[in-house]
Amino acid sequence: MPRPATLPPIDWKAVSDSGLDYAAWLKAAESAEQRDQLEAQRRGLALEPTVAAFLAALPRPVHVVAIAEDWCGDVVRHVPVLQRMAEASPALTVRYISREQHPEVFVRFLTNGGEAIPKFIFLSDGFVECGNWGPMPETCRELIARGKACGDVATARKKVAARYDLDTTRREVVTELLRLIDIAASQEP
Repeated sequence: MPRPATLPPIDWKAVSDSGLDYAAWLKAAESAEQRDQLEAQRRGLALEPTVAAFLAALPRPVHVVAIAEDWCGDVVRHVPVLQRMAEASPALTVRYISREQHPEVFVRFLTNGGEAIPKFIFLSDGFVECGNWGPMPETCRELIARGKACGDVATARKKVAARYDLDTTRREVVTELLRLIDIAASQEP
């Protein structure tokens, strides 16, 4: 039986080091309107006290490489959540890259074979890949997949938009990101 292709390893530290911090990424935004929306979302988001306490007490550093571009609606919705979480934890570092900056990275994180952002790659303190998230919460990805399966993506997108409207605190996203942060910060299996 033939062996599957082995992808070349990624130097995650180098990729992370090549990324921008939030302020520099935001400054480089293509659209002033999108930049303003990102900032309004970030400023308007408050983390629950238990979430903030968990993040403040992370036992080890966690690095996140975020593939994100300001033109994307899902980036505008979800990057502020990740950034707010990073602001709550001195151990959580996020660096932003574009798809074109590291195509060899992006191609590994396609969604059902297609390009979709944001993608957040969670790395341990030793820059070991521990998980990834994106471009939207699991329930929303499932809705889109079901829409594709039955040939009605338009209705699926409407259902996703309705879910977003109901989850103004981004609780679903926070919960999924916390799980991945916890994994990357693990001190034991």
